Amino acid sequence: MSRWQWLLTRMTRQLWFRATLIGALGIAAAGLAALTEHLLPWDLPTTIGADAVDGILNIIASSMLAVTTFSLSVMTSAYSAATSNVTPRAIKLLIEDRLTQNVLSSFIGSFLFSIVGIVVLKTGAYGDSGRFVLFIVTIAVIALVVVSLLRWIDHLTRLGRVGETTERVEEATQRAIDWRCANPYLGGSPAPVNQAIPDNVLRLTADTVGYVQHVDMTALAEQADCLDSDIHLLAAPGAFVYPDTPLAWIDLQHEDDKALKCVREAFSIGKERSFDQDPRFGLAVLSEIASRALSPAVNDPGTAIDVLGRQARVLCTWARDQQADQTPQFPRVWVEALHTRDLFEDAFNPIARDGASLLEVQMKLRKTLQALSQMGDAAFRQAAFEQAERALARAEQAMTQEADKQRLRELR
Repeated sequence: MSRWQWLLTRMTRQLWFRATLIGALGIAAAGLAALTEHLLPWDLPTTIGADAVDGILNIIASSMLAVTTFSLSVMTSAYSAATSNVTPRAIKLLIEDRLTQNVLSSFIGSFLFSIVGIVVLKTGAYGDSGRFVLFIVTIAVIALVVVSLLRWIDHLTRLGRVGETTERVEEATQRAIDWRCANPYLGGSPAPVNQAIPDNVLRLTADTVGYVQHVDMTALAEQADCLDSDIHLLAAPGAFVYPDTPLAWIDLQHEDDKALKCVREAFSIGKERSFDQDPRFGLAVLSEIASRALSPAVNDPGTAIDVLGRQARVLCTWARDQQADQTPQFPRVWVEALHTRDLFEDAFNPIARDGASLLEVQMKLRKTLQALSQMGDAAFRQAAFEQAERALARAEQAMTQEADKQRLRELR
């Protein structure tokens, strides 16, 4: 997607956007009911008294304000618990949870609907038809609130829990892996591995410090056609850059300030990494969850074992679904492939280090790597084998019982 589409997608994931949208819908529903007398060409057969509608709207207004305040406090507590027990890097996924946003937005929209309905009702702007339409809409709002409350009660039992948060991280990582499998070069052409930058080329450098969150490949392809030159990407999503870090190089002998500005704007750089185009970040966050569980303060090897199973599922997709021979969508933009060895290091190195002395963790790790070593291409199998040997070496140094070491050696 383009940079603007990506920014729009990020905006729609925010709570304020959904709450504003549904809140505006609630205000519009209450306001439009007053225009019923002019919009409907016929008289409605039923009349509703103003007192009946006013009482219901007052109940909705008072209860929704209390429920919204309570829900926000519970949500904040869940985020705090997830920060302490899981990892701060996973909080972003909880904040972007659609069910939480929909429920809170429904509460806010119901509150605003009732407030506007009460105000307009007190002014006498509703006629007989208007009060009837307002009553029907109020019944629909009550049904929406009841459904939202039931979903919210069920959701609260899991919000912020270690297993639920880990599940969200796995889903985000799986989406990133699926996308990268379908677009191994971000839609561009495959660049040679560790290609040296030629001397007489134009280097595009970063002008800020942060992580590359998104690369607008469409914009790069347009500039490549405009400059009639290939663009070689050097900083993929997830890379940490600082001023003078090369982002890309172009085979040009002269500078074109306007074109260079457009190419630089194709790189979205932020303070934190993003899950969207960066599967390594998701694997690193999963590994961080396991490392925190293995710390002496938490001492929860079961979570680390659970994370190993999730990482195996994600990496199985990488071994099975890579499409390296696809026709490039942007042939003039050259991108280096994501290295399988880097994926394995992000996924397993911290667990092998922090769980080196725990037999149950090391056995699960060795079995996982042994299973992965039977999949994928030669590079995938070699990466799994290297991680298994490295983990075994760490375990033999950390474990004190020769019997435990022998059990690990037998798992070959």
